[in-house]
This record gives sequence, structure tokens and C-alpha cells, in this order.
Amino acid sequence: MDSKKTALVTGSSSGIGFGIAKVLLEKGYQVILHGIETQSQIDTEIKDLEKFGSIIGYYQVDMGNAKAIEQFCTELKDSKINVDILVNNAGIQHVSPIQDFSPEKWDQIIAINLSSAFHLTRHLLPHMQKQKWGKIINIASAHGLVASANKSAYVASKHALVGLTKVVALENAKIGITCNAVCPGWVLTPLVESQIQKKSIEQKISIEQATENLLMEKQPSNQFVTPENVGQFVLFLCSSAANQINGAALSIDGGWVAQ
Repeated sequence: MDSKKTALVTGSSSGIGFGIAKVLLEKGYQVILHGIETQSQIDTEIKDLEKFGSIIGYYQVDMGNAKAIEQFCTELKDSKINVDILVNNAGIQHVSPIQDFSPEKWDQIIAINLSSAFHLTRHLLPHMQKQKWGKIINIASAHGLVASANKSAYVASKHALVGLTKVVALENAKIGITCNAVCPGWVLTPLVESQIQKKSIEQKISIEQATENLLMEKQPSNQFVTPENVGQFVLFLCSSAANQINGAALSIDGGWVAQ
């Protein structure tokens, strides 16, 4: 691996993105961190990651805002920071029956989960094309392949992200750039923890029981995927061994979509 390769991991201040950033740093990649928090709010997390390798910087960017993404990419370019590996991980969730689903929430989820990947790819792809090498990895979900009730925007955004992945892969297949989607099942992140807490309250059961119910309903392994599991998967997709894996939607879900 060329240690000079630089990876941008969106949503890397916590959860899956943090796990991905940690694994890439451990293996010698330079990493650009991103989140919605101010740098002072996640100073502890940044210091934790700095133990593992070279962090180029932390950027607070609203991934639901196309103009903010454009300004961010311009700032990277002006700072002569080239992104060789783009990991589109930023995402949010909202659970509601479709008839009650807030249009504002719909727009926000589509913007952050889907459109941000389009905008970042659009702005950062030219450097990859110029050097004839690049890895674009979209963190989709088991919900990019199958659906669950009450998650219309999330499921739509993740299905569409898988479709976008295939198009980017096809357009760049001959010039050393790959684009793949990783589709995790349940990962114990703040996003999933909030769903467990909601289940616990609504069903008047313990957090432990709500957690077990969540896993048993979907994930045959009855175990959470870890952020580090996803990070190792991303690491493999960055390697030369994965050069002919392109346009794929790859499950890491404890058997969820095998059912």
C-alpha cells in the first residue's frame, strides 16, 4: 500500500465512520475526518484517532447542503489536498409510517444519505481520473437491498445509493477507479441505539430485551456487526486484491439478506 494515499471518510466522528477511519489510519493511510460537530466537541475522539496514524484534518460540513460540500471540496483543492479514496458514510435515519412522514425529514435524509455522495463524487472524481486510480466506497445498508416498514426515506436513499454506485463504476471501469457499496446490517452505532431506546419505551421492555428483539428480527447471527468489521471490509476494497470488484453491493449483515 502506498502510504501517501489519502482517504476522506464522511461521518467519521463516531460510529461506522470512526471505525473505518481507525482501520485506515492503522494501515498507513492519511485520513481526512468529517462530522457535524465542532472540532472542540469531538476533541477526545480526534485525539483517540491520532494515536493510530496521520490525520490530515477535521472538517465540519453540512452534508445536506450542496453549496457547503462545494466549498469544502474547493478548500481541499486550494490546500492542495487530493482525495484518492472517498468513503461516503454520512447518514441519518427517521422512522415513521409514510402517511405521517415529514416531507422535511424526507428531503433531509435524501440530501445527506444520497445527494452528498453524488456531490462529493462529482467534485473529487477528476483527480482520480487524472491519476488513473481511485477507490469510491459508498456505505449503503442492508436496507439498500431489502426494505423494512416505517423507513421510506432511508430505504429509498440506500437503494438509490446502490444504483449510483453501479453508474460510477461503469463510467470509470477502464481507468483504474472502482466504486462499490458496502451494505452493513445492524451495527451498534448512536443511530441504532436511538432506535433501540425508542423500541424499549414504546414496547415497555428493557433495553436488553429491545436489543435482542431487534437482532432476532433481522440478523440471523444474533450479533451486531462492529464498526471495525466494516473498516476491515473497506480496507480490503482499497487494496489491489479488490481491483476487479466493481459496481458491487456487498453485504456484511450476519445473514440478514440471505433470508
